[in-house]
Amino acid sequence: MTGCTRSSAGLSERRRRLLFRAWRRGTRELDLLTGRFADAVIGDLTDAEVEEFEGWCAAPDLDLYAWINGSKPVPPDYDTPLFRRLKAFNHAASAE
Repeated sequence: MTGCTRSSAGLSERRRRLLFRAWRRGTRELDLLTGRFADAVIGDLTDAEVEEFEGWCAAPDLDLYAWINGSKPVPPDYDTPLFRRLKAFNHAASAE
């Protein structure tokens, strides 16, 4: 997979921006982790979850990558049900 597989058609401007940002984090590895998750869930997230996801975009790439892959503990502010969904989603994808 090399990029976004979900159309932004029908998404609000805010969700389109978030989908774009999820696929353009700065490192290809993180793009794949956050982008594929965004493709799968962006249309179903609550407004609060969209805000949380936007917050992830402000985190440094290396830290976010380490939290997702489990090489660093997730800080309490990020250890939320949605972040755990992101981790589980990527763990399941890597097991395929």
